[in-house]
Amino acid sequence: MTTFTIDEVTIPSGIADPGAVDFIEAIDLGNAVNALGYGTTDINYEPAEELPHFLNPHEPMTLLVARVDGRMAGRGIYETQTGEDADSAWLAAQVLPEFRGLGIGTALAEAVETMAASAGKSKALVYTPIPPMSGEQLTPPTGFGSVVRDHAATRFLLRRGYRLEQVERASRLGLPVDGLATRLADAEQSSGVDYVLRYWEGRTPERWLEGFAHLATRMSTDAPSAGLEEPEDVWTVERVIEFDDRNARLNPRRRVVAADEHLRSGSLVGFTVLSVPQQLVRAVDQYATLVLREHRGHRLGMLLKVANLEHLERVAPGHPSVITFNAEENRHMLDVNEAVGFVPIASESAWRKDLV
Repeated sequence: MTTFTIDEVTIPSGIADPGAVDFIEAIDLGNAVNALGYGTTDINYEPAEELPHFLNPHEPMTLLVARVDGRMAGRGIYETQTGEDADSAWLAAQVLPEFRGLGIGTALAEAVETMAASAGKSKALVYTPIPPMSGEQLTPPTGFGSVVRDHAATRFLLRRGYRLEQVERASRLGLPVDGLATRLADAEQSSGVDYVLRYWEGRTPERWLEGFAHLATRMSTDAPSAGLEEPEDVWTVERVIEFDDRNARLNPRRRVVAADEHLRSGSLVGFTVLSVPQQLVRAVDQYATLVLREHRGHRLGMLLKVANLEHLERVAPGHPSVITFNAEENRHMLDVNEAVGFVPIASESAWRKDLV
């Protein structure tokens, strides 16, 4: 019988720290498992790019690793939020293919679920890729998207009491985009004279700190989350400044931002963020796009998409593609993406387990 150990990894303060070796190996392991699930390495973040997330005081994380004969075989992640109303935990249990079937995934899942329950969390949320396959499908309550029931990840999560709540689509846009200037001019005309674009890189300009904090908070409540019921994630001006400071200090990626200002109110009402790696051979990640509900219907989503792509070509040209994720029920944003030229490349399933 193969034996294994599970230990907690100390999160280093810097990627060059002598004690960062285990953290780096654990991130590399997760990237290897993710590449198999998504069918691409375009979604991977390097250890130095992940470190700021693991050091985020507003979203505490614990990293576990499983070892077999001294070799790292799997990892588990426990993530939550701060505050009295933080009732959710985001969990992961990942095992390299050559070590599956030994009980490592079950042990890691039990470990992170125990952390969540001990911390008084009411539900556990899991996001995992499940490649499209033929066979009996499991459909979430949204009615959009599905995963094959006879897949190891599906069987594993169902056995552990999780239920499928949502399917997300990963899409890729090849760069450069033809006719981008014309697309931007058309989008500006369609959006009307009440809105104007604002751009920045890196740190949020002082003028927009409050507006960006409001948009980041609304991202947690306005984006489709189906039955996951993800909690409100409150951002303040101080949190935005701390986030910018941490990324400036630790993150090799560049943040390229476009936002919509409503001229009559002077408020930001929409934004989108591109996370740009240093290496030109790697894909850009579009990890947030939002238009406030009360300002929808003016084609601001299309305006933001094409505006930030044009912004990217001005400040960081040469990358091969942009990757983005959208809920399958978010048909409006999928329509925008498809009109720009995004094509589906993978799917991600979102699961919930009630702990109380």
